[in-house]
Amino acid sequence: MSTVRQRSDATGLHRVLDEATVLPQAARRLDTRPELWPDEVRIRVERLNLDAASFRQLEEEHNRDGDAVRSAVLAIVAERGKMQNPVTGSGGMLIGTVEEVGPESPLGLEVGQRVATLVSLTLTPLVITDGLAAWDGRSEQVPCEGYAVLFGRSIAAVLPDDLPTGLSLAVMDVCGAPALTARVVQQYVDRVSTGSTATPPVVAVIGGGGKSGSLSLAAAHAAGASRLIGIVPTDREAAVLESVGLADQVVVTDARDPIALRDSVAAAGGPADITVVCVDVPGCEGGAVLATADGGTVIFFSMATSFSAAALGAEGVAADVTMLVGNGYVPGHADFALDLLRSNAGVRRLFEDRLS
Repeated sequence: MSTVRQRSDATGLHRVLDEATVLPQAARRLDTRPELWPDEVRIRVERLNLDAASFRQLEEEHNRDGDAVRSAVLAIVAERGKMQNPVTGSGGMLIGTVEEVGPESPLGLEVGQRVATLVSLTLTPLVITDGLAAWDGRSEQVPCEGYAVLFGRSIAAVLPDDLPTGLSLAVMDVCGAPALTARVVQQYVDRVSTGSTATPPVVAVIGGGGKSGSLSLAAAHAAGASRLIGIVPTDREAAVLESVGLADQVVVTDARDPIALRDSVAAAGGPADITVVCVDVPGCEGGAVLATADGGTVIFFSMATSFSAAALGAEGVAADVTMLVGNGYVPGHADFALDLLRSNAGVRRLFEDRLS
């Protein structure tokens, strides 16, 4: 392939086909030509990992018809030049092999390396060439042939040799959540050492039995949380989470019911100093706010979150809480999450059970 010599932008702005000046994530359609600008990298795609909120929405819209879900994903990518669910706005990430590296790429990648992209499919130029023939449309992980393009400010990590590919992909898809959770918990723990607070924080994780939730529980424990509360929607998930010992208390409740969530967390040792929202359904904002102590912090990692509902809801109940939007990137987040998987048998069991 030849390298395009006209001017590019490290954010990928040169790939936007919209008339308005918007970044690739906000664009309606991206340029997917395989020829690279000097700072780009082309990846031969092996597998996609769809965002949980996006996959759930597609399943529900198409009544769990795998063929219809597959056709919907193909249509989105063909129309937009990227995988961005038009309802949820979310995408996912991918793994593949580095096929070509532009001469000015700052990513440090080499041809032949197997990598996971740590930026969203919502801003990644993507072409699918096999019609997703090997995917039954019934799982978040999508075997795929095609190519994708990374920009100068994209992020990618070389896949580790000691973990199965599917397991690495599942962890890297949510690696921002545990890294930010650990950072916030550590900030609270540091206040104990300075005498500005008496005890380490109580941490509640809504969706504690899922991928990002289980990693967040493990990260909070490693950072020094005093009590961990895992919130799940079913008795089945509660039994699994209890069996792996990631939480001090497991609560079964509908996180969309703000009063039930508040009271359940309080009964389990709350209110929480830090509440982490990792569910892939909308409507959990009010309960997360009410379950959090005054002066506490709510971290939203769900792409199903309505940030206007969160902000206005907190104002409406006079809640003095700090609300953080997990943007999926913290320096070193991939290595941190993979190390949690390696060192925490409970986390690894949950991930392996989910993949099986």
